[in-house]
Amino acid sequence: MKEQVYINKTSEVYDAIVIGSGISGGWAAKELCERGLKTLMIERGRVVEHRKDYTGENTPMWRQEHRGRVENLLTDQQHSVQKQCYAFGNTTKQFFGNDRDLPYQTKEGTTFSWIRGNQLGGKSLTWHRQCYRLGEYDFNANKVDGYGTDWPIRSKDIEKWYSHVEIHAGISGSKENLPNLPDSEFLPPFEMMTIEKDMQEKFSKLYPERPMIMGRTAHLTQPTDLHISQGRIQCQARNECHAGCSYGAYFSTQSSTLPAAAKTGNLHIAPNSVVHSLIYDEKTNRVKGVRVIDNDDLSEREYFANVIFVCASTIGSTQILMNSISKKFPNGIANSSGVLGHYLMDHNFNGVASGEVEGYENEYYKGRRPTGLMIPNFFYKPDRQRDFLRGYALHASAYREGWEAQQAQDGLGVEYKNKLKQAGKWHFQLAAQGEMLPRFENQMRLHPSLKDKWGIPQIEFDVRFSDNEKMMMEDAVEQSIKMLKAAGLKNVSGNTMHGPPGLAIHELGTARMGRDAKTSILNGFNQSHDIPNLFVTDGASFCSSAVQNPSLTFMALTARAVDYAVKEIAAKRI
Repeated sequence: MKEQVYINKTSEVYDAIVIGSGISGGWAAKELCERGLKTLMIERGRVVEHRKDYTGENTPMWRQEHRGRVENLLTDQQHSVQKQCYAFGNTTKQFFGNDRDLPYQTKEGTTFSWIRGNQLGGKSLTWHRQCYRLGEYDFNANKVDGYGTDWPIRSKDIEKWYSHVEIHAGISGSKENLPNLPDSEFLPPFEMMTIEKDMQEKFSKLYPERPMIMGRTAHLTQPTDLHISQGRIQCQARNECHAGCSYGAYFSTQSSTLPAAAKTGNLHIAPNSVVHSLIYDEKTNRVKGVRVIDNDDLSEREYFANVIFVCASTIGSTQILMNSISKKFPNGIANSSGVLGHYLMDHNFNGVASGEVEGYENEYYKGRRPTGLMIPNFFYKPDRQRDFLRGYALHASAYREGWEAQQAQDGLGVEYKNKLKQAGKWHFQLAAQGEMLPRFENQMRLHPSLKDKWGIPQIEFDVRFSDNEKMMMEDAVEQSIKMLKAAGLKNVSGNTMHGPPGLAIHELGTARMGRDAKTSILNGFNQSHDIPNLFVTDGASFCSSAVQNPSLTFMALTARAVDYAVKEIAAKRI
């Protein structure tokens, strides 16, 4: 990245401003720059350079301080929330927010875990890279059962944009022609282990309506010329992705969209710039700029542009909108509907079951493949016999006990040491990923008195999993146990957990799209109903959570919104 790309103060009026540099922000910048718009990307955190700043990469456990353990007083102070994330560890902690400096509140009697990555690239550096399209069922779900507002788009509206982003990002997977999970533009899938292939065959006979497929993931299993031109090469299957990947083998802002945007010469980046609010011009009914606070010295500055894309993550984007108040919008900019901050959703990962698989003694280790298996949502058709609405997917994995399994067992001397050298039993696990209904009462709001160090009101969350989500997880455990027992596994057991919303890190809703400006913030092109030059293209725009991981849809919606915005600019409607 050229040094002159980064700016601090400037008097230039840009064609476009993109707030945020994660998956959505990276795509917005790429698409805008490639269409010839002078674009400023605003990032609240530090610069992370591809390769150079992956300081935890290639550091095996035995070379890490304290063998990778990060439990200490400093961690408790700085990462009390962040350490709950699956990706947090000794080699990745630099990519997570400091909880001490990023306080938030929860309403009494509720909990919410807000996982943050405030740096250039955002959480695109630490995401789990699972990529699935939404299907017709997902876009129809709200209309069918009456929860939430109807999506203003359908599969046909976004299908070509899915293809557009998939070809650039690189998605590995297998074509399955499933009615409940549309296929993508795929690179070859990762290979299943023998035990997984056998389980797949058993499930296909026992439950033909519940196919188990290889996880679809943003990894280059077979790079195309396009990917190689980006400086990316084949995935090495190290499964150390969260520390950063110098190969560029998984999709991130740093590896893919940022270089593409910078290549045009149209990109500038303002790092260490915490967005306070949007600058609104009531006479023209346009957002004319962005007000920021310096991350380090807390000085104020302003940036100006003709169109604004807010891509700061679901919660971050909504916080900015809420804090942008004026005479016309006293409760947050573009909030004439009053639904800003409401309908907050996250996926529910609170059901799991597993059992022991006999045999396969010659299959010693599961390998380091960076994805698992998945059984798509098989409750995608309305059924009045069920106790809950919507459905769930099951993520599957096979693993064999290692020496860690012997830690708590009795033993002494040579016999015990030799036992530690032997691999233990094989296990197979099914873990649920459930949909969360869009409910008005699940919300985020600005705290009336508490502020952070930048002078921005803290967020207060009031979010709960409803009885619907709880019954869904109970059913997921029941069905998983039934499936594993039918497949011949031994000592099968399962349980439901009580993890809080937020830990799936799939926050959605809060600035939803819709056909009616009285009940939604955005139209079907992620454009504000109230203000023509304001777009929000991250998860805040979702009308429902569906079951699938949402990041691929962030990408497609963003690319589609930029295409629309550029055409509206050309037609002088923005």
